[in-house]
Amino acid sequence: MTANPADTRSLVVERQISHSPEKVWRALTQSHLIEDWLMPNNFQPVVGHKFNLRADPMPHWNGVTDCEVLAIEPGRLLSYSWNSSGDEAGRLTTVVTFTLTSTNGGTHLRMEQSGFRPDNEQNYQGARYGWQKFLGELDRVVAEL
Repeated sequence: MTANPADTRSLVVERQISHSPEKVWRALTQSHLIEDWLMPNNFQPVVGHKFNLRADPMPHWNGVTDCEVLAIEPGRLLSYSWNSSGDEAGRLTTVVTFTLTSTNGGTHLRMEQSGFRPDNEQNYQGARYGWQKFLGELDRVVAEL
């Protein structure tokens, strides 16, 4: 089922990271670093590349998120589809977009996950919780670079 974009909502999380956009970009686009803050993966920073994020399976989810790189502007923007497989009620395709802006104190990071349908409140709330955790780990990984 494809939702009308006007009938969907987005989750936005913004953070100030006290490191350069180059360091943040590395953590967002290098597979071994993505594994350290998000999930094991086979990511490549190439538009059109299909990759998976893998986690432990849970009820109604096999642990695999199918993704495809949609846009890359090195050092500034990364966007990919996020397709959580599962039963019909849990299946959801959204788009995750990271935008980096250089600031005097480092980098302003904006993460938006768009495309949540009204009938997917549980997924929206799960993403809201998950991204806070993931981006906290991203801060840690960037600080260690």
